[in-house]
Amino acid sequence: MKTSILKIAYHPIYAHPLPEGHRFPMLKYELIPGQLLYEGTITEENIFAPQPCTRETVLLTHEENYLDKLMNQQLSAREQRVIGFPQSPALTQRELMIAQGTIDGCMYAMQNGVAMNIAGGTHHAFADRGEGFCMLNDQAIAANYLLKNNLAKKILIIDLDVHQGNGTAKLFEDEPRVFTFSMHGKNNYPFRKEKSDLDIELLDGTKDETYLQLLQETLPALIKKVKPDVAFYLAGVDILETDKFGKLKVTINGCRQRDEFVFTQLQQNNIPCQTSMGGGYSADVKIITEAHCNTFRTAKDVWNL
Repeated sequence: MKTSILKIAYHPIYAHPLPEGHRFPMLKYELIPGQLLYEGTITEENIFAPQPCTRETVLLTHEENYLDKLMNQQLSAREQRVIGFPQSPALTQRELMIAQGTIDGCMYAMQNGVAMNIAGGTHHAFADRGEGFCMLNDQAIAANYLLKNNLAKKILIIDLDVHQGNGTAKLFEDEPRVFTFSMHGKNNYPFRKEKSDLDIELLDGTKDETYLQLLQETLPALIKKVKPDVAFYLAGVDILETDKFGKLKVTINGCRQRDEFVFTQLQQNNIPCQTSMGGGYSADVKIITEAHCNTFRTAKDVWNL
């Protein structure tokens, strides 16, 4: 009898209410689990609700002064503008739960091969500040937790959001045990890029064939070189041609093929994979939801869970 199942971090707090007309598609965090349950890809057994991440664990990655500002609702108006969300106790609690969901996902991935977080991929969060809808860097927090507890010696972060993982790159610039790989739009946010261990910059209008070829030429060699114990995958769907901010021309099928390639490479090399969803800003939230759901379906298929 098969005991391994795909474990997915989710809590209703993920779908945080925002002001009317806000450009961040928070609704997707309700729609993704709803769709996966409705179609029978998952059952309630697949979903777990994380607790808030502890202060001690967050401070392995973020500065105490910044965490205190988040906890005590002391971000300035400018700091809130740069992040893109109005501060609230519930929003901070949400961030802490997403971070713990990613840590827990690492533990499940070590058991089952792969685990998912419905939210996360908050790669624009730096040690001392947030920006670009990111307040706490969930995958960086989880990577530092693994290192601190001797659960991994070498970690690979595969960031395929359309925006460079600038916060992640900066956080690990002097950490040889974490290799940061970001493949992103050259002419897209953030306009001042940091230096990842490997950056691949994509030109506006990049289509499926070019995108997938670059990934296929890069990732297998990278896995061979880094030899990671654990991989983090940031599966942003803002690479889609329908995305309002992405500037690329990748189809929904191309996006699914991307996920399949990443997952297959990791599965074939027996590398546990924690996956966070990252961004997606297509005008039709149904397209965002479908692209994200493909990531879950594909993980389930590749690992036969």
